[in-house]
Amino acid sequence: MAGVQVTPAAVGRAPWGGSVSGVGSTTGLFAGDWRRKARRPACSVWALRQNRSSSRSKGGLGIVCNLAGQYEDSFDDVQRQLMNYFTYKAVRTVLTQLYELNPPSYRWFYNFVAVNKPTDGKHFLRALSKERQELAERVMITRLHLYGKWIKKCDHANTYEKISDENLTLMRERLMETVIWPTDDTNTEKIG
Repeated sequence: MAGVQVTPAAVGRAPWGGSVSGVGSTTGLFAGDWRRKARRPACSVWALRQNRSSSRSKGGLGIVCNLAGQYEDSFDDVQRQLMNYFTYKAVRTVLTQLYELNPPSYRWFYNFVAVNKPTDGKHFLRALSKERQELAERVMITRLHLYGKWIKKCDHANTYEKISDENLTLMRERLMETVIWPTDDTNTEKIG
């Protein structure tokens, strides 16, 4: 039965991959999978104990978990995604403007965008500024302008409410999928 977990990966393993007790284990993670090396656990008691002993001096406890990050994490990744999205939107806007006003520049920029994807804004703008500085500046100014327009129209309370409503709808749908409704089948009982 591949996929059935036989032994927990965290038992007797140190975070650096060695064995805590000094005895190495050849047991695989799954039945029939003895060649696979044990992975580092997502949440481990050993790491929790290590974190607890080091965090007592700081005055708090912390849970070590590699799945979804920590609550204390910053939202730099969200900020980076927003910047990348506004770069992408600015590139689309500049492409539209060039299509109408300057077809040769449009063709060059279109080919550049096809080769250098604007999904990583910083990398894209660096490469564009090496090729054509004036287009890079135009994209940067357009990106800033679009962000300014968005921030004026963005209603954070409305966004919070939309997320909350969507979560509630999804939970309700999932509940409806898991509930077994009684059937109204009178033919199942036969009176003799």
